[in-house]
Amino acid sequence: MAWEIKNDRPVYIQLVEELELRILNGTYTTGTKLLSVRDLAGEAQVNPNTMQKALGELEKKGLISSRRTSGNYITEDEGLINDLRTELAESEVEAFCEKVKKLGITKEETIELINKEDF
Repeated sequence: MAWEIKNDRPVYIQLVEELELRILNGTYTTGTKLLSVRDLAGEAQVNPNTMQKALGELEKKGLISSRRTSGNYITEDEGLINDLRTELAESEVEAFCEKVKKLGITKEETIELINKEDF
Protein backbone atom coordinates (compact mmCIF):
# COMPACT_ATOMS: atom_id res chain seq x y z
CA MET A 1 0.00 0.00 0.00
CA ALA A 2 1.47 3.32 -1.09
CA TRP A 3 2.17 6.13 1.34
CA GLU A 4 0.86 9.51 0.24
CA ILE A 5 2.74 12.24 2.10
CA LYS A 6 1.86 15.85 1.28
CA ASN A 7 3.50 19.13 2.22
CA ASP A 8 0.35 20.74 3.63
CA ARG A 9 0.63 19.28 7.17
CA PRO A 10 3.33 17.89 9.45
CA VAL A 11 4.64 14.57 8.13
CA TYR A 12 4.43 12.74 11.46
CA ILE A 13 0.71 13.58 11.75
CA GLN A 14 0.12 12.14 8.30
CA LEU A 15 2.03 9.02 9.31
CA VAL A 16 -0.06 8.66 12.47
CA GLU A 17 -3.25 8.99 10.43
CA GLU A 18 -2.14 6.46 7.81
CA LEU A 19 -0.92 3.91 10.33
CA GLU A 20 -4.06 4.37 12.42
CA LEU A 21 -6.22 3.86 9.32
CA ARG A 22 -4.31 0.69 8.45
CA ILE A 23 -4.87 -0.65 11.96
CA LEU A 24 -8.55 0.32 12.06
CA ASN A 25 -9.35 -1.13 8.64
CA GLY A 26 -7.55 -4.41 9.36
CA THR A 27 -4.61 -3.99 6.97
CA TYR A 28 -2.44 -4.47 10.07
CA THR A 29 -4.16 -7.16 12.10
CA THR A 30 -4.31 -7.35 15.87
CA GLY A 31 -1.29 -8.77 17.61
CA THR A 32 0.99 -8.68 14.59
CA LYS A 33 4.46 -7.25 14.57
CA LEU A 34 5.09 -4.09 12.56
CA LEU A 35 8.10 -3.69 10.32
CA SER A 36 11.08 -2.09 12.02
CA VAL A 37 11.12 1.69 12.34
CA ARG A 38 13.83 1.88 9.71
CA ASP A 39 11.90 -0.36 7.29
CA LEU A 40 8.62 1.53 7.81
CA ALA A 41 10.45 4.82 7.30
CA GLY A 42 12.04 3.49 4.11
CA GLU A 43 8.66 2.30 2.84
CA ALA A 44 7.11 5.72 3.55
CA GLN A 45 10.26 7.53 2.36
CA VAL A 46 10.58 9.55 5.57
CA ASN A 47 13.24 10.05 8.20
CA PRO A 48 13.32 7.21 10.79
CA ASN A 49 13.07 9.79 13.60
CA THR A 50 9.82 11.07 12.09
CA MET A 51 8.45 7.53 11.89
CA GLN A 52 9.49 6.90 15.50
CA LYS A 53 7.62 10.03 16.57
CA ALA A 54 4.48 8.78 14.77
CA LEU A 55 4.79 5.35 16.40
CA GLY A 56 5.14 7.05 19.78
CA GLU A 57 1.81 8.78 19.20
CA LEU A 58 0.16 5.47 18.30
CA GLU A 59 1.59 3.95 21.46
CA LYS A 60 0.05 6.78 23.52
CA LYS A 61 -3.32 5.95 21.92
CA GLY A 62 -2.83 2.29 22.83
CA LEU A 63 -2.89 1.09 19.23
CA ILE A 64 0.62 -0.33 19.36
CA SER A 65 2.92 -1.54 22.06
CA SER A 66 6.68 -1.49 22.04
CA ARG A 67 8.51 -4.56 23.26
CA ARG A 68 12.12 -3.97 24.08
CA THR A 69 14.45 -5.70 21.61
CA SER A 70 11.44 -7.24 19.87
CA GLY A 71 9.75 -4.34 18.05
CA ASN A 72 6.32 -2.79 17.82
CA TYR A 73 3.12 -4.81 17.86
CA ILE A 74 -0.47 -3.97 16.99
CA THR A 75 -2.77 -4.02 20.00
CA GLU A 76 -4.88 -7.11 20.60
CA ASP A 77 -7.62 -4.95 22.15
CA GLU A 78 -10.35 -5.30 19.53
CA GLY A 79 -12.70 -3.21 21.69
CA LEU A 80 -10.30 -0.27 21.45
CA ILE A 81 -10.00 -0.71 17.70
CA ASN A 82 -13.79 -0.87 17.28
CA ASP A 83 -14.28 2.20 19.49
CA LEU A 84 -11.69 4.21 17.56
CA ARG A 85 -13.12 3.04 14.21
CA THR A 86 -16.59 4.21 15.28
CA GLU A 87 -15.22 7.50 16.62
CA LEU A 88 -13.38 8.20 13.35
CA ALA A 89 -16.43 7.28 11.24
CA GLU A 90 -18.68 9.53 13.32
CA SER A 91 -16.23 12.40 12.91
CA GLU A 92 -16.11 11.93 9.14
CA VAL A 93 -19.92 11.72 8.90
CA GLU A 94 -20.28 14.88 10.99
CA ALA A 95 -17.85 16.77 8.73
CA PHE A 96 -19.64 15.49 5.63
CA CYS A 97 -23.04 16.52 6.98
CA GLU A 98 -21.78 20.01 7.77
CA LYS A 99 -20.52 20.39 4.19
CA VAL A 100 -23.75 19.24 2.56
CA LYS A 101 -25.78 21.51 4.88
CA LYS A 102 -23.69 24.45 3.67
CA LEU A 103 -24.56 23.44 0.11
CA GLY A 104 -28.24 23.60 1.00
CA ILE A 105 -28.80 19.88 0.45
CA THR A 106 -31.53 18.33 2.59
CA LYS A 107 -31.17 15.18 4.66
CA GLU A 108 -33.39 13.30 2.23
CA GLU A 109 -31.33 14.44 -0.77
CA THR A 110 -28.15 13.46 1.07
CA ILE A 111 -29.50 9.98 1.81
CA GLU A 112 -30.48 9.63 -1.85
CA LEU A 113 -26.95 10.59 -2.91
CA ILE A 114 -25.41 8.12 -0.48
CA ASN A 115 -27.68 5.33 -1.71
CA LYS A 116 -26.35 5.90 -5.24
CA GLU A 117 -22.81 5.15 -4.06
CA ASP A 118 -21.44 1.65 -4.37
CA PHE A 119 -19.54 0.85 -1.16
